[in-house]
Amino acid sequence: MKELLRSNDPTIIAFASALLRGEGIDCFEMDVNMSILEGSIGVFPRRLMVRADDLEAAEVVMKDNGIALGRPR
Repeated sequence: MKELLRSNDPTIIAFASALLRGEGIDCFEMDVNMSILEGSIGVFPRRLMVRADDLEAAEVVMKDNGIALGRPR
């Protein structure tokens, strides 16, 4: 799995997940349960992961829909 997107905004993660699934690209959201530790204030970013083989296609989907890829390069 490769990290596609990192964001503190759960709506961006949900939108990106829906776009990817619509294109037939499997994705997995990580760090969802960190809200237990942080008290649901959104300090820890959530990560959206895709298979390594799907990374390039997923990046194109994000770019075409105006979603900035907030992850370390």
